[in-house]
Parts: sequence; C-alpha cells; structure tokens
Amino acid sequence: MRHILIAAALAGCVGQGGVQGDTGPNPASDFAENCAACHGAGGRGDGAAGAGLSPKPADLTGLAARNGGVFPTTRVMAYIWRGEGAAAHRAMPAFVGLMEGALVPYDGGDGIETPTPERLVALAEYLKGVQN
Repeated sequence: MRHILIAAALAGCVGQGGVQGDTGPNPASDFAENCAACHGAGGRGDGAAGAGLSPKPADLTGLAARNGGVFPTTRVMAYIWRGEGAAAHRAMPAFVGLMEGALVPYDGGDGIETPTPERLVALAEYLKGVQN
C-alpha cells in the first residue's frame, strides 16, 4: 500500500504545473526565442548572431544523420542543459528557463522513466522534427 501512495504522489508531481489555462510548451516559440538567432530559423546553423562565433553553430537538421540515422534525443537535451561537459567547447548559453515548470516522465532508452522538464523534451522533439 505504501508503494501505491508514493507512486500516486509522484504521479501528481509529474505532468502538473503551469498556470491555469496553460496549454503546455510551445517548442517552436522556444526555438525562435532561444536558438534561431545563432542556429537560424530553419536550424541550419546560419543565424545572424552565430556568424562571428567559433566554432560555428551546428546545423541542427543533421543531428540524426551524424548519429547513424538515429536522433540522439538524450544527448541533445543534455547539451541544451549544459550536461556532459559541453560548455567547455562552445559559446551556447544555458537555458535555465527550459528547466522550469512541469515535469514529464521521459525514458532516455534505458527503460527508466525520469521526471524531465516538459519544455526541454518538447524542444528536443521539435528538433527531431526538423531532421533531413
């Protein structure tokens, strides 16, 4: 019985959040606000703000192609979140705002659903949709 109560409490935390009337994340808007200046509106690495950066912003439309045809969702989310030591070799800022708000269960491929920021998952799914 105790496990059921704990599971119910966790389920109440995951997927809740936002303000009344909140329709959930808008990944196209998040991309436009946080990514397009450097990566370009189409995600090809051709944004005006990224022109003077070294290294140049990545072409996000080729992430799956550069990963054997599989979109690396977990790695993309970690990179956005500044995980895996990524900050040492890039100019990309942390996007703390994407970490706020509702959490959703996300399985990164290990069979374990981990509470993950909903906006971060939505942005990664958006990027998966722009692959060549």
